[in-house]
Amino acid sequence: MAAVVLTSTENLSREEWLKYRNRGIGGSDAAVVCGMNKYKSPIQLWMEKTGQQPSEEAGESAYWGTRLESLVREEFALRTGIKVITVNKILQSKDYPFMLANLDGVCRCPTHGKCIFEAKTANAFKSGEWEGNAVPREYILQIQHYLCVTGYNGAYVAVLIGGNSFQWKFVKRDEELISMLIKYERSFWMHVEDDVPPPPDGSDACAKYLGQRYPKSISQSKIKLPDIAADLIRQHNEADVQLERFKEQKQKASNLLKQMLGEFEIGVIGDSYIKWLTVSQERFNAKLLEAEQPDIHAKYTVQSSYRRFTIKANEKSA
Repeated sequence: MAAVVLTSTENLSREEWLKYRNRGIGGSDAAVVCGMNKYKSPIQLWMEKTGQQPSEEAGESAYWGTRLESLVREEFALRTGIKVITVNKILQSKDYPFMLANLDGVCRCPTHGKCIFEAKTANAFKSGEWEGNAVPREYILQIQHYLCVTGYNGAYVAVLIGGNSFQWKFVKRDEELISMLIKYERSFWMHVEDDVPPPPDGSDACAKYLGQRYPKSISQSKIKLPDIAADLIRQHNEADVQLERFKEQKQKASNLLKQMLGEFEIGVIGDSYIKWLTVSQERFNAKLLEAEQPDIHAKYTVQSSYRRFTIKANEKSA
């Protein structure tokens, strides 16, 4: 094995487990580092690894994934005859100490020798991601990360889809993909060690970080921006034009569909359906309260501040 045992996970509290997890990059972090996780950005992961933000609590799907892990493992062994041994350890790569692995299990493949075992659960709506030999890309990156840490040549991944469809796949070691992961993860970990955030991306998490990092302006004076700012402004303005175009295109399609529905609430075509429902709701009329009861309105009004971002043409060139 190309890994050492960082710690045993038996009787390890969640707080202790998180501390060890933040000492490196785990398999579930691999897709985030590569910018291929739609739920978390690299800068959000960096904030967690540097202790600036607590790790997100596991959601309902992750909770049930953990609860059903043993069932998936047992079913895989029952259907294939391959025995799976659980690994209650956090492993650390000898060659790349920033790479960690917390495996669901290990087993032996007749042709590839000792292999990794991964148990997954998936929503029925995501069954298309598992068709044929396909495995979702975030799991492919996780598996190749683990293969790098362990030095193994392959992995079995078993999945329970929608609670009633069971299948398993074999994933071979991919040296090219592993080399890419090492490059990206080494670069990311340097940001963690140097306490310097990775380059901004287009995620909400990045915008949130920048808002927290620079909550207030301290000077109204102007600064000279680097030359690259001109290209970024061009990209921003071009995207604005495209957004407006797509917004109008979307609204036109919505209006035509509404015309087709008329007084009906639901329209069906093929496997798709559209709804135009009547929704009743109550709204608080702050303006009326301010007009009729100004003292009460003032008592319960809280002042807040935020930074508004805009781009305008220079007055001299306008």
